[in-house]
Amino acid sequence: MKKNEKLVLKKGTNPSLSNLHMPVPLSNETIEERRNKIILKMKERKLDALIIYADLEHGSNFEYLVGFLPRFEEALLVLHQDGEAYLVLGNENFNKASKARIAVKPILCSYFSLPNQPMQNDENLVSIISKSNIQGKKVGLVGWKKFTSKYENNNKLFDIPNYIVEAIKELCGEKIFAASDIFIGKDGARLTNNINELLHYEYGASLASDSMYSAISSLKVGVKEIEIAEKLNRYGQPNNVVTISAFGPRFINANMYPTAKKLEYGETISLTVGYKGGLSSRACLAVNDDYTHNSEYVKYLEELCFPYFNAIKVWLETIHVGMTGNDLYKNIEEVLPKEIFHWYLCPGHTVADEEWMSSPIYENSDEEIKSGMILQTDIIPSIKGLPGVSMESTCAIADENLREEIKRNHPDFWQRIQDRRSYIIDEIGINLNEDVIPMCNTLAYLKPFALSELFIKVEKGE
Repeated sequence: MKKNEKLVLKKGTNPSLSNLHMPVPLSNETIEERRNKIILKMKERKLDALIIYADLEHGSNFEYLVGFLPRFEEALLVLHQDGEAYLVLGNENFNKASKARIAVKPILCSYFSLPNQPMQNDENLVSIISKSNIQGKKVGLVGWKKFTSKYENNNKLFDIPNYIVEAIKELCGEKIFAASDIFIGKDGARLTNNINELLHYEYGASLASDSMYSAISSLKVGVKEIEIAEKLNRYGQPNNVVTISAFGPRFINANMYPTAKKLEYGETISLTVGYKGGLSSRACLAVNDDYTHNSEYVKYLEELCFPYFNAIKVWLETIHVGMTGNDLYKNIEEVLPKEIFHWYLCPGHTVADEEWMSSPIYENSDEEIKSGMILQTDIIPSIKGLPGVSMESTCAIADENLREEIKRNHPDFWQRIQDRRSYIIDEIGINLNEDVIPMCNTLAYLKPFALSELFIKVEKGE
């Protein structure tokens, strides 16, 4: 904190809702740009082809080019350096090949179908995959995970089902290599977004934010977890994490989902919802304005909530295009020491179709914060004996050129950005770095006591 600043808990103007009711589709130009980015990286790696695996939980790299997930089946996209592409699909997704966003040749593979469905292939898996023309070629295998182990050969760790890997080995021998980093690694194609992609993902980030604000505003003693969960899940949009609406102790009898439990005064509250483009999460207490009458509540505020809020403040004020992930990591370590606050994951990460894509923010990271990145302000502090606190939300990073392009060509988006920045700077008191583009209206909005009208602000003196 600067010498003339202090954190306070007080009333103020609450954030408005974004109300972005219409999803923004990805354009054909964006899909072509994505395909070209991937092919360029294949050429740099001298890979003849990429084989990109997908299932419902692990399909975002596949979806990046194809445009859809294979729902309840498995699938492969085989992309050659010259642009030729094949989709290997199960029984119930085979008719979706014509819907792909890039030109593909479909290959039926009943091995990818649900148990006991008709085996419509009279051949083995090797024979089926061979139709994608990969025999003897140097091939990169892409799942969803970029391995960074210090003890394994990361080039030969494959997060794809073994029966598929073994079939590919029969066709390509040892000329197969892990290649998920082409998508999500240090210079991965998916780390940065054009304006069409920013608008596409703003919808999900704002939907999560609006839903979270509605949920928080509906909290009262006696309300049920399932009633609050109804505020979080909206419009039939797919969640990219399990929705959390939990009062008091969590995971009783291993249950992770909302129940009919009613909120009691003083209980912990955990709320999380995520959509393609962003997640909003809040952890707080079911306490009202009378928190000062309980020393434990005051301790929670002063020893955990204020330091945590200050760390998010530092994150938002210091992040900028060109800084390394290690620089940002050190900024957080300085104001929220890991030894005291026991956070152990990366203090922030990229987001896209999936909630956690990868992270450039870790100790000794030389990865740069780049214009076009979308990031989550994800820091999870913990002090023994105190409840948890969270205000995770979504922002993008944009250099002057990208900001000018938005301002010139997308004035409505630019106005939303300016309105959000003005609220955070003028109402909450955080001096956002000029490179920060809030992707939703509740970035940096934290009510530690959910039944109160008070939220944390930065008060500035002379």
